[in-house]
Amino acid sequence: MKKKHTLAALLLAAIATAGAQAAPVQPGEAALNAAKHAATAYRTDVVDLLAGLVGYNTVADKDIPCDKNPTHLRFKDFLKQQAGRFGLDVADHGCVVVIGLGQGEEKIGLVAHGDVQPVDPGKWKKSPFELDRTSEPGKLLARGAEDDKGPIATALYAMKSLKDVQLPLSKRIELYVYMAEESDWAPLEAFVKTHPLPQVNITLDAEYPAVTAEKGYGTLAVTLPKTPAPEGTDPYIGAFGGGFFGSQIPEDAQASVARATPALEAQIRQRAAKQSGMQYGFAWKGQDLQVTAKGVSAHSSKPEDGINAVSMLADALAVRSWPDNAAGATVNFLNDMVGTGYLGEKFGNIAYRDAFMGPMTFAPTVIRQKAEGIEVSINIRRPQGKTGEQLNNEINAALAQWQGAHGAPAGVQVEIGDPWIQKDAPQLPVLMGVFSYYTGIKDPKPVAVGGGTNSRLFPRAVSFGPSMPRSVYTGHSEHEFITVKQLLLNLEMYTAMLAELAK
Repeated sequence: MKKKHTLAALLLAAIATAGAQAAPVQPGEAALNAAKHAATAYRTDVVDLLAGLVGYNTVADKDIPCDKNPTHLRFKDFLKQQAGRFGLDVADHGCVVVIGLGQGEEKIGLVAHGDVQPVDPGKWKKSPFELDRTSEPGKLLARGAEDDKGPIATALYAMKSLKDVQLPLSKRIELYVYMAEESDWAPLEAFVKTHPLPQVNITLDAEYPAVTAEKGYGTLAVTLPKTPAPEGTDPYIGAFGGGFFGSQIPEDAQASVARATPALEAQIRQRAAKQSGMQYGFAWKGQDLQVTAKGVSAHSSKPEDGINAVSMLADALAVRSWPDNAAGATVNFLNDMVGTGYLGEKFGNIAYRDAFMGPMTFAPTVIRQKAEGIEVSINIRRPQGKTGEQLNNEINAALAQWQGAHGAPAGVQVEIGDPWIQKDAPQLPVLMGVFSYYTGIKDPKPVAVGGGTNSRLFPRAVSFGPSMPRSVYTGHSEHEFITVKQLLLNLEMYTAMLAELAK
């Protein structure tokens, strides 16, 4: 009797490194037929399901665990009802819901998250928790539309489509929906230690063609000390703030210039006018000049997709030397050590890049007012190429040099996460083949991203979508959307991918 080979045995030998792979495996007729059925039968239903999913405000509440949060519980109930309606089995493990199709010791896992990032409702044409199908034709706008409720909707209909066409499956398919990815990984870390996981996994939380490497997430928080207002008659920065949360490039920033003059306002206006893509507002309150800045928010793993209002406002104010009270020191620090870039070139010797994973990014995200002063929080996404110890030492050396001229910060906190690389991914040829077939892109190769996904916690996991290469990823922004075209393309590719991997 001919020996039956597993998926891993067939393909694993071809996967030696994150960038090396066997030739793409084109989807077969059965997979293509299942994908065609999904796109034809459910092109409207998948949008309606997305509308249902985004209707739940699943932003984390720091005071309520993910398995106790009432809105999360309602979201899970809705998710479980839909899965049951599709004929899929469900297991609720508190912060993790597992939705399954089929039987078998070998399993294919899909990994997504049902929680979403914070949102400013005032920046949306409609509620961010209502699927806006009309404001921008062809786009589906809502918090979670791309990150990750769109992928959940398409994964469910992909699984239903395989069941519809009665495709024989030799492997079980399981969709893992985690409810705290954006805020707290500890419950999922505990879950994966005590539950049998699929041998091969696909995370639906990043980019195509497939993601086999992720930069390490880090934060540098520098607090500039609170001091009395400068004496005399010269202008000084009375207040400076901006940003919303740590993994978002800030769209808004504000400053107050005390003892300002019309001539100083003219200088700031002139410098701000040289910037691209920024909007500024100027108003007087007595002798204080109030300046507001609006840029473009983006996921902090892709600072190039946004326009950082914090950095740009600090640059607009760089028309003179400012006294080092807390707000003035904040502006000086941003201009001296960060500038308007996002690669850390001005911060001592920390800048570097990796040939596959790209450059380290270094972007201010939140300016917080604290009792002891003003905290500047800088988001770090680091590739391989330096140890965490080396980077930490270089950061401290740069800070020491700056404080020699400006005084010591009231506090410094450095957290440096490790980059991650997947070198054992037997599913890659199938993913590349499916992607190439449906997009027409020849010879696709795995990529690296700045974001961190739950791929790190699952065996042989890589990310597959939902964002196309070289497109702007809108998750974490105040203009999050997925296009109808992309949602349906994802539905076809997910269905074909599952058909090939689980057959």
